[in-house]
Amino acid sequence: MRPVELQIEDVAFGGKGVGRTEGKVVFVPYTIAGERVATRITREKKQFAEAELAAVLEESPERTTPKCPYFGRCGGCSYQHMKYKHQLQVKQKQVENALRRIGRLNTPVQTIVSSPQEYGYRNRITVHADGGRVGYYRRDVHELIDVEHCPIAAPEVNQALTELRSRAPRDGHYTLRARSGPRVFAQTNDGAAEALAQIVERLLPTGHHLLVDAYCGSGFFTKRLAARFERVVGIEWDRLAVATAEQNAGANETYIAGDADLEVNRALAGVDLGTTSAIVDPPATGLSAGTRNALLEHPVHTLVYVSCNPATLARDLAVLQAQFTLLSATPLDMFPQTAEIECVAHLCSKAD
Repeated sequence: MRPVELQIEDVAFGGKGVGRTEGKVVFVPYTIAGERVATRITREKKQFAEAELAAVLEESPERTTPKCPYFGRCGGCSYQHMKYKHQLQVKQKQVENALRRIGRLNTPVQTIVSSPQEYGYRNRITVHADGGRVGYYRRDVHELIDVEHCPIAAPEVNQALTELRSRAPRDGHYTLRARSGPRVFAQTNDGAAEALAQIVERLLPTGHHLLVDAYCGSGFFTKRLAARFERVVGIEWDRLAVATAEQNAGANETYIAGDADLEVNRALAGVDLGTTSAIVDPPATGLSAGTRNALLEHPVHTLVYVSCNPATLARDLAVLQAQFTLLSATPLDMFPQTAEIECVAHLCSKAD
């Protein structure tokens, strides 16, 4: 592995620092902008290279001591070496850069909303058991690290981890939860999820008749907002999540198990778009072309886009500009110590 000294210029989405050598970008994990570092090149491509951190030669004042003994080996966290305030600054800048560079959007980004808890916030984790080890896989390598305690997991989850380890479990994957409930997607950070819900609630207008919630899961947003609309329609591909939402659905709630491309188009066809709002909360891959087209064909008065990937959010917003105006983008830190970012985009139809 070739040794290289680098000046770290930035931190890219995904968590790796960015340096340059011989005109080529080099990505280095566990570094901070402004640091001078010694690295070893581990992978080299035509336009970029990846390296591992050997030593920090000039340390940033934003560097701190990680709380986790597995940090740097475990693949879960990327930012424990940064003070939390600086993590927020990094994530805010990454959203700003994505919207500007990918989406060609100049809408000011709101100040990032921090998590109420920096550690101990995860209400569930998935660990792996193999050959007597129980834990997480290493970063970029399929090698299991034996983990006794996870600092970002809630106390109840760590208690479940202790109990699992004591049973010498069979090889496999185990999801450990702070509380029981249906095995459907749910937000992992309760405090940040509440902040997210409040943001979405504030952005939606009063007096609208219809809310369409695509990628609704078991109704995280839909149920909270149902009382504000004459009718709410939740669309979700996961039939178990839809069944869970239907168990306590009100008279004005409808849940559809199906593909968003088809069902968003159906839900919006023929309605009064001027009194209709929509929420989309897609996976990291963002909206499909079909869903984007459905929204362009039926530009609702208010559209709230909840994203977990700034790059695909920026891509989709660039397309939606044909019918919508971006009013604001608000980043939110759902996963402190990690490179993940949530962002809420608020759009309105150009027809209104």
